[in-house]
Amino acid sequence: MNRNVQSHNHEKERHQKATLDAAEKAAANATESAVAVEDTVEDTAIPDMPPENEETANEVPAETSEFTKIEELEKQLEAEKNRYLLLMADFQNYRKRTAKELNAARFQGLYETVTPFTKVFDYLQMATKAAAESDNVSAIRTGMDMITNEYQKALDELGITMIQAVGENFNPAIHEAVAHEASEEPEGKVIRQWSCGYQLGERLLRPAKVVVSSGNEPKKDGE
Repeated sequence: MNRNVQSHNHEKERHQKATLDAAEKAAANATESAVAVEDTVEDTAIPDMPPENEETANEVPAETSEFTKIEELEKQLEAEKNRYLLLMADFQNYRKRTAKELNAARFQGLYETVTPFTKVFDYLQMATKAAAESDNVSAIRTGMDMITNEYQKALDELGITMIQAVGENFNPAIHEAVAHEASEEPEGKVIRQWSCGYQLGERLLRPAKVVVSSGNEPKKDGE
């Protein structure tokens, strides 16, 4: 009986040892597998993920982007149209204002030109009436002198100067020769003036009509 018990115990110990060895072997295999998996994971290249930025995060579909561009272009077109209308309105106002100012300037110029001569006309009427009612030549002459003086004042107010040519050398720029006559004066000298010339500043309004000396006539034999 003791032999059977010992045999049974011995068998039990052997079985426990085999079980323990199997467990240790399984644990060793598991450890090796874990290390192998870890090495595989470490050696496996993980693809780089593109960094997420604000543009990528806010990226909108192409259709929405095109629609937004169209809206922006329509707004710009409307703004340019309004700007064009404002410019046209300003231009029309400018044309009206310029035309009004031009008419005012023309009227002012005409007023300043005509006004000085109204007094000349007054004196001319007075002289005409005096000549009709009186035979006093002296009074008529006095009236004509007054008219001449007022006329000269009117020209002075306008900046117009009279061209007095008698005794001057003939100048085709301001003189118009209507005749040539022999005289004691040198050839080319103005000896008589038929009508006065006028200048406005340096601009010629009308040349003076003059008679020009052709010099002494050659003496005939026996004279």
